[in-house]
Amino acid sequence: MKKLRLFAALIFVAAFNVTVNAQLQGFNIVNEPVDISKDFADFQNTYYVASGLTDFDPASATGKIVYRRYEYSTRMAFNNMLGALREVEQNEFPANEYEASPTLPFALEFISDRTVRIKAKSGFDRYDDERSLMLVDGTVEPADPWQYSIKDNVHIYSGSEGRIEIQEAPFQICVYDGNNRLLTSTNTMQENSGTYTPVLPFSFVRRASDYSRSFNAAFNLSPGEKIFGLGESFTQFNKRGSKVVLFTDDANGTQNETMYKPVPFFMSSRGYGVFMHTSTPITCDFGKYYSGVSSLMIGDEELDLFLFLGDPKDILDEYTNITGKSPVPPLWSFGFWMSRITYFSEAEGREVVSLLRKHKVPSDVLHFDTGWFGVDWQCDYTFAPDRFDDPEKMLSDFRDQGIRTCLWQLPYFVPNNKLFDEIIEQDLYVKNDKGNLPREDAVLDFTNPLAVDWYQNKIKGLLDLGVSVIKVDFGEAAPFNGLYSNGRTGFYEHNLYPLRYNKAVSDITKEITGERIIWARSTWAGSQRYPMHWGGDPANTYSAMSATLRAGLSIGLTGFSFWSHDIGGFVSRTPENIYRHWTPFGMLTSHVRSHGHPPTEPWEYGEDFLNAFREATNMRYELMPYIYAQAHDCSEKGLPMLRALFVEFPGDPGSWLIDNQYMFGSDMLVAPLFSDELSRDVYLPSGTWIDYQTGTAYNGGWHHIESGEVPIVALVRAGSVIPHIKLAQSTAFMDWSRITLDVFEDENGNADGLVVIPGGELHSIEVTGTEGKYELKENPFGKTVKFKFKK
Repeated sequence: MKKLRLFAALIFVAAFNVTVNAQLQGFNIVNEPVDISKDFADFQNTYYVASGLTDFDPASATGKIVYRRYEYSTRMAFNNMLGALREVEQNEFPANEYEASPTLPFALEFISDRTVRIKAKSGFDRYDDERSLMLVDGTVEPADPWQYSIKDNVHIYSGSEGRIEIQEAPFQICVYDGNNRLLTSTNTMQENSGTYTPVLPFSFVRRASDYSRSFNAAFNLSPGEKIFGLGESFTQFNKRGSKVVLFTDDANGTQNETMYKPVPFFMSSRGYGVFMHTSTPITCDFGKYYSGVSSLMIGDEELDLFLFLGDPKDILDEYTNITGKSPVPPLWSFGFWMSRITYFSEAEGREVVSLLRKHKVPSDVLHFDTGWFGVDWQCDYTFAPDRFDDPEKMLSDFRDQGIRTCLWQLPYFVPNNKLFDEIIEQDLYVKNDKGNLPREDAVLDFTNPLAVDWYQNKIKGLLDLGVSVIKVDFGEAAPFNGLYSNGRTGFYEHNLYPLRYNKAVSDITKEITGERIIWARSTWAGSQRYPMHWGGDPANTYSAMSATLRAGLSIGLTGFSFWSHDIGGFVSRTPENIYRHWTPFGMLTSHVRSHGHPPTEPWEYGEDFLNAFREATNMRYELMPYIYAQAHDCSEKGLPMLRALFVEFPGDPGSWLIDNQYMFGSDMLVAPLFSDELSRDVYLPSGTWIDYQTGTAYNGGWHHIESGEVPIVALVRAGSVIPHIKLAQSTAFMDWSRITLDVFEDENGNADGLVVIPGGELHSIEVTGTEGKYELKENPFGKTVKFKFKK
């Protein structure tokens, strides 16, 4: 065993003892996120500004937008030069063949009483009815238009939850809620005449370099308006005043502006959300350049926006109705995942499983990262025969002990990988302009059905062997200049690559095991249909821990119900104090994994730490009925398990300001400790809150609260029932026929909660009583489940 550990340590040093740098902006290097905003401020380009509406048909809500042609020109005033839009004549020959002010198609589609689709074209488009992988059904069928009326050349569509007004001249779309409050409107040239700051209104650009076209969907922002979402963003939670580039990138950490998981969707505190339905690069300027205008600079030559009205829960429900809701992963996936960089052998894996059970650390998954195949980083989908004597028996033995197995892999193949030649010979790779490799690695082309079949067959062999889940690592670096099998370039396929990758692994896993589960790092809109995803590679610091929480809050606001992070951080050996405080944060997340630079095993930090780690893990396992029930509720409604306070309390102004706390499900408020201190300031929305560990009650507002025995602040809102189960060392060994209810009654002696048992349906339960004398109004499970109350 000592020789195996020495071997593993040497391999680790060789593979990971390098300086790792994040992807920085402005270096013009491979896979640098593409910021298209410069194209909308280029003196060489031509800009077509929406100025009028013509040929509008109220019955179909279709017409044409009249675009006037502009270019930038300079204006010098007192030694200060400005760039401003100037209307110009056409520059094409022969002039009679081309429009100076083109009229191009525009349409509204009414999807539901809360969802409206806005479509506009910048020119010829042969792909008008193309199915989209981002949409759960490939397409979205419109409903009947809302009630129509017209007044003073303004077309009005009124529904039960809001109103859309389309002004003919100047062209403008205004969006109102059900209380006649203006939520937002497209920005017009006329509105900008009252400022010296040049703002590009609702328009599209035609680039002089290649005549390609992209839209600028400019909307007006209100004073105090806040913007949230856009994927797993590690920077400030509220994006107002920020420029956000949506381009999948290996962020190499959790404190950078680039993202593993960008998602082209956001919601506003004004009561609306926007889904930019495209896979092209996007740059969003949320009042960074000009505080009153939100510029959605979308690479696509067609504009396709879904607009959602309502509170955050309404918006998320509508958005996930279109792009898909997250199915509930298998119960075992909610247990603790033990991992490190990396376990290299069957003997090492068996030892870790044995120690997990010896030290009574509840756990459900053991993960082998890059060390289970023959040569590190050269994944060939085969266990190394010199280090794994009988992998099938090992997997079976682990399962008998309540442990599932996860394996790492990636979709890139280095030239020395023995599968490299096979991929080239079978034409399964992304190509460059000449048909060769854009990079040294062969990158699987998931737009090629033959490549998908080849790849899924490799994954199938592992699943047939007894592997339960595949780590879907990387996927953020699909060649932007590559040519793909479907005829498109990386301009449209780079961002879509993670979604295709997620889907390929998830689909074959579902086919073979019957379970919808992966462990993935990269995403795009729609990836939430293929749970679940984790937050990349954080540093081992409190700052990275805090940024990780902001990222979890943000991705939860883009339709992802399930998400995890590497507790303690990834990059180096975790300091014990940080690991101690990060652990309960991980345990109160939908999924939980220890992973990164060794050691990660809790017994390697001494007995005191082991006891603390075990106590936090025990807390999670006893909470499993609450976690599992909340998972089902989130799946049905498109909600995140780790959610921003304002999702539950949209009418509470303070809840919109908090980025270092979260709701864990609907009833528990969690405030992690981001320093060595054992107390912190906590904001509580209005009502009564009871400390989960100490039983102390608090009213809404700011409080300085000491953590309990487990170093985290967790409170339950009054009126809640939190179901518990007897501690077991694996979810496989839990007795779901006996559930204990912890009642946190409200001032009237009432409380309710959610319960589901494996294989069953979600039920709501109600409890009445006070001072420990409680009564369950009805047992929805009959004799299947016996409930008792916690004393």
